[in-house]
Amino acid sequence: MKLKKLMALGMAAVMTLSLAACGGKDDSSSSSNNNSSSDNNAASNDTSNDDAANNDAANSDSANAETPSNDAAGTDSGVPTYASINLGTDYTDLTASIKFMHHKTDREEDGTMANLVAEFNKTYPNIKVETEGITDYAQTALLRLPTGDWGDIMFIPTVDMVDLPTYFVPFGTVDEMSEFINFADNWRFEGNCYGIGYMGNAQGLLYNKAVFEAAGITELPKTPDEFIKALQKIKDNTDAIPLYTNYAAQWTMGGQWDALLGAITTGDEEWLNNKFTHMAEPFKDNGDGTGAYALYKILYDAVANGLIEDDYTTTDWEGCKGMINRGEIGTMVLGSWAIAQMKAAGDKPDDIGYMPFPISVNGQQYATAGPDYGYGINVNSSDENKTAAMVFVKWMVEESGWCDLEGGYPISKTAPTSFVFDNVNIVTNAPSPEDEADLMNQMNAESELNFNNGGDSRVMGIVEAAAAGKAYDDIMAEWTQKWNDAQSALGVDVTY
Repeated sequence: MKLKKLMALGMAAVMTLSLAACGGKDDSSSSSNNNSSSDNNAASNDTSNDDAANNDAANSDSANAETPSNDAAGTDSGVPTYASINLGTDYTDLTASIKFMHHKTDREEDGTMANLVAEFNKTYPNIKVETEGITDYAQTALLRLPTGDWGDIMFIPTVDMVDLPTYFVPFGTVDEMSEFINFADNWRFEGNCYGIGYMGNAQGLLYNKAVFEAAGITELPKTPDEFIKALQKIKDNTDAIPLYTNYAAQWTMGGQWDALLGAITTGDEEWLNNKFTHMAEPFKDNGDGTGAYALYKILYDAVANGLIEDDYTTTDWEGCKGMINRGEIGTMVLGSWAIAQMKAAGDKPDDIGYMPFPISVNGQQYATAGPDYGYGINVNSSDENKTAAMVFVKWMVEESGWCDLEGGYPISKTAPTSFVFDNVNIVTNAPSPEDEADLMNQMNAESELNFNNGGDSRVMGIVEAAAAGKAYDDIMAEWTQKWNDAQSALGVDVTY
């Protein structure tokens, strides 16, 4: 029964990871704190699609019903907790051979994993680490998990929170781990922390610093109007494409723009999963540059004002990486997972910047962030291997610099980071109530709007409409009608 349950969850993960099939991306995932979308990564990463289903383990309905006890973590006798390890001094003479299973096949191929292990072995020469990168990770990890014979460390696949102690060793209590890492409660059960993200994902906007400087943009735009003016400056003063839509890739449309719905555009953590389905006019103009209306109008206005590529049907996902690195593109709407790829695509990595999305609510900007895949230690490993694994994970989180290499939102609260979001509130879209866990899916299906659910054609339609001169308010009226019709068909109470 356990295996069947895991396989069923695996199918859900595969559905969530459907975006990963686009553009030749490898299989992986990212945090999801709601039932209809991922806060930090609603779209795909290219070589390490860090976007979709792995953290359901910590965010399932059972997780929402849990009341953590924060009792001491139940690690085995003789196995240290994360907090008790002093890196560089403790266990330097420990001898063990451990295996780490992960989804980052690109980092196996480019030698990054081997280099990280070599650095680790400078301090811990007798801990041998074998790494295995798996392309079809979401499914493979679920199939191997119940066998117990998968090694000593894995990136935790989609499992129910209540099953975490069955497969993994706790790193410590959530309270204790919160002193060391961000998102300590993401893989929690009964007050204990069973997983640590290898990197975090945030939602915002990629930009080229050199292009901004050449265009005369001295401050990052914080509102839609400021952003459109900045794009116009890029067009007027440089040869760069102000906003690259990545229209032809498709997954870069619905996946990336929809990921900004909710707390980022409203400042309200309850909007996306608790209010949206019950709103009479979720797409109305608030008149202050906030909300869903303002979000998609940024794309519309950029197209209507000629601030995108000359022919949006010919955009090139692979090619755009080198283009923004060389300063041929000013901005792109992508999650923070894309930072590393853009930096690696040319000779000017320092020109790649990442900024909060240009919407402010009462003068305050917001961003959603959460962990990507998380390290888990095999409960069936020997005490020696559990100890070695605990040391290796702590070194990877605090000393390796891997999170920063990937351009990730920081996991460690002590490790240096180049990720900067000044004066921005990092928030999480609250999950839907248990009795409405599937309501957003039903609304998406009935309305055929598919927010955060493969609604690429809907967002691509904004580009097409703007290019053809169709009024933006007509698009929003059509969406509102479909939304209202779906509410009526499903008997949804309209309370907002």
